[in-house]
Amino acid sequence: MSKSTHHRRFVLQSIAGSLALPGLQSLRAESGGASLPVQAARETGLGGDGSGSRRFVAVGNLLGFQQNQFFPETPGKAFEETTLLKPLAEIRDQITVYRGLDHGLRGGHFAVHTFLSGVLHHESKQRPDGNVTIDQFIADEIGTQTRFPSLTVGSEGGIHGGCQLSWTKSGVRVPPITGPAALFEKLFVTESKARRSHQIRENSLQASILDSVVEQAGSLSKRVNRDDKAKLDEYFSSIRDVEKRLQARRRWADQPKPQPPFEKPADTNTVDDLPLLYELIALALQTDSTRVATLEIGGSFLPQDLGIDKSYHSLSHHGNDDEAIANLITLETYQLEQFGTFLSRLAAIEDGDQSLLDSTAVLFGSGMGNGNSHTNTDLPIVLAGGGYGRGEFKKLATKGPAKVPLCNLFVDIAQRMGVSTESFGTSTGSFS
Repeated sequence: MSKSTHHRRFVLQSIAGSLALPGLQSLRAESGGASLPVQAARETGLGGDGSGSRRFVAVGNLLGFQQNQFFPETPGKAFEETTLLKPLAEIRDQITVYRGLDHGLRGGHFAVHTFLSGVLHHESKQRPDGNVTIDQFIADEIGTQTRFPSLTVGSEGGIHGGCQLSWTKSGVRVPPITGPAALFEKLFVTESKARRSHQIRENSLQASILDSVVEQAGSLSKRVNRDDKAKLDEYFSSIRDVEKRLQARRRWADQPKPQPPFEKPADTNTVDDLPLLYELIALALQTDSTRVATLEIGGSFLPQDLGIDKSYHSLSHHGNDDEAIANLITLETYQLEQFGTFLSRLAAIEDGDQSLLDSTAVLFGSGMGNGNSHTNTDLPIVLAGGGYGRGEFKKLATKGPAKVPLCNLFVDIAQRMGVSTESFGTSTGSFS
């Protein structure tokens, strides 16, 4: 290969690097009503018309749940109403509880980020999809249909840094929207005309740069060897993905956001803000602003805001102390209560001839199995709505040849969302 050809490849890669971040990271689109059906959203100025479309929401916490207070004993529809499942009693027929699903990993806190991927970040470099999480995997395929490909909600405080629930194929952590005020603005506050004009010019400039890059790459592809041709083909695939996202962003740049159903809220604390974050996510789905969302309850969830004078992390190392466990049950019950309210909220919103919950698969759990021993196996998993609400408890093998990876369930979720795939992460097939 000539020196000039090698140099042009370097320039091309440099341009690609400069495009990847603004082209991919800034395309998290934006759009919100109280109890109106999805179908009526456009008529009222509240947003899109994605009636009946498939949606996916994942909710996770950092420290898991008390397993003996979470999991029932009896498989099937007659499962017991455990302490931590009691808040879901009213919506019981719309949930499925799983036991025995995990990624077979170790690492304690340093493996919690694998909850939605099944892959440790530091082991992802040689994988084609890196440690992409199921939300971003789905958003890559269907995200251009809405203003926001996905919404990632969480905090930037707590143990080991901020929210680590969502990761892209390139191994980049998706930074979270950190409170109801910022989420409200993203969904409902339309930028000024000057800002929108700037975005339109920026989109045009990026489109022009993309055209130039494609032209250079096309010329270069005729002069490289087979190995480099394969690399260029992979690069063209990335460019097409950027083009697709840029087209979606250009489509939304001129359109105002939905009218807000209430005034902009103030941020208080993660505990008190949790119900409002759930409400805003429900509105984002209802107005078809996005069809993919995640919410992480992280280290900024402070027990003091529930009247408990201990740290969440230290309580998780309870050492079987009765008082510590009782405090953890209080924290975890609150989280399940808010999750149950969210499910009921979705169930009350009409979505064509069904409810929004019927259209939305909602995953709830954690990348931590047992917080006291810091294990990442036997994860607490609840899957609601979206065809998964069967009102039953599935008790699966925890080891041996019958063991089913959690990623198998993610394959099934992706397929139901319309993504054509037979594998994801460390899956061995689709969950059945």
